[in-house]
Parts: sequence; C-alpha cells; structure tokens
Amino acid sequence: MKAIGIMGGAFDPIHIGHLIAAESAREACKLDEVWFIPTFGSPLKANRPGAEGHHRLAMVEAAISGNSAFRAIDMELARGGTSYSIDTAAELLRQYPAYSFSYIIGSDRINDLPQWHRVEELAAIVSFIGLERPSDAPRLEQLSPRLKERLQMVQMPAIGLSSTALRDKLSAGQSVRYEIPAEVEAYIRRHDLYGSVAAD
Repeated sequence: MKAIGIMGGAFDPIHIGHLIAAESAREACKLDEVWFIPTFGSPLKANRPGAEGHHRLAMVEAAISGNSAFRAIDMELARGGTSYSIDTAAELLRQYPAYSFSYIIGSDRINDLPQWHRVEELAAIVSFIGLERPSDAPRLEQLSPRLKERLQMVQMPAIGLSSTALRDKLSAGQSVRYEIPAEVEAYIRRHDLYGSVAAD
C-alpha cells in the first residue's frame, strides 16, 4: 500500500510555499508520494483562475520536475465543473484501491473544513494533514469529532506567499525570483501569463 498526499488548489501560479508545504507533509507523515491536483473551479472561491487549466497544469509539472516523489494529476481539470474533493477522492480510490490518501491543507483550509461539500463522507475515506504555521493556529474546536480524529497536524515554516500577490507583482513587472521556481517563471514569461512584464 502506498500513502499518498493530495495537494489541491488552483496553483495560479504554483510557488515555493506550495512545494515546501508538500515536502513538509511528505517527510513528517512518511508519505510515499504527493500528488498535485489543479482544480477546475473551487466551490469556496468565487473567482475563476487567471490562467487556463492547461497552463496551470504545465506550471505544476515544471515546478515538480526535479522531485520523483511529486506527481501532477489532471483529474479535476479533465472532469470540469466545480471541483469537489469528495468526487476526486472517490475516483482516486476507484482507480487505486490499495492506496491511502490524505489531503494536505493549510490552517485557513482547516478552518473551512466544516463548509466542504459532504465533508463527513470525505473524512470516512481519506484523512487530512494540517499544516500549522507558527503565527497561524487553526480553530480546531469548530471541527466535528470525526474530523478531529482524521486530522494530523504538521509544523511548517511561515512562508508569506500568495498566488494573488505574485500575479500582481508579475503584472507590475516586479521580481518574483526565489518566490516561484525558475522553471515556472520562465513558463509564465514564455506564454505571457498574468500580463507579465520582464523584471531585471
């Protein structure tokens, strides 16, 4: 049996915070692999991603190319519509019945867990790895007993990055060096994503 961590999100664009989160979870929880699954559309976010799905998938593939324990999965992009974790988890277990799956989520997503679609059903078939940053403690008291039981907390460094802020910097011609992998920045420039302007 393989233990697989799931990193879901828009990855619009993927940045080093995502990669550090995935590696922190992989090491702390002894995961065999981490699978990055870009969403088609998030049920908890009103805005559509800025880059098309094929670009976001390609950026993920570029970012993880040097790590054999990381994989990019296009399941939610191929399915289309709203990307519900319960649907993805059920499909993964149909395809890989001998694997165990854990969703890797940050403190903000832990606080959102009660709002997730059919989250109690989801907790019956997967577990959760919560990433706790030193200055951002999640509100665990609001979780149901099942969710608390299925949640393992992991410490990770405080990385103050957001894809929204990086898109703004790119459109303003500001440097994003060391905030996103060089391969991803090159892809963004090559395809003129986010109105990017070359920075010195």
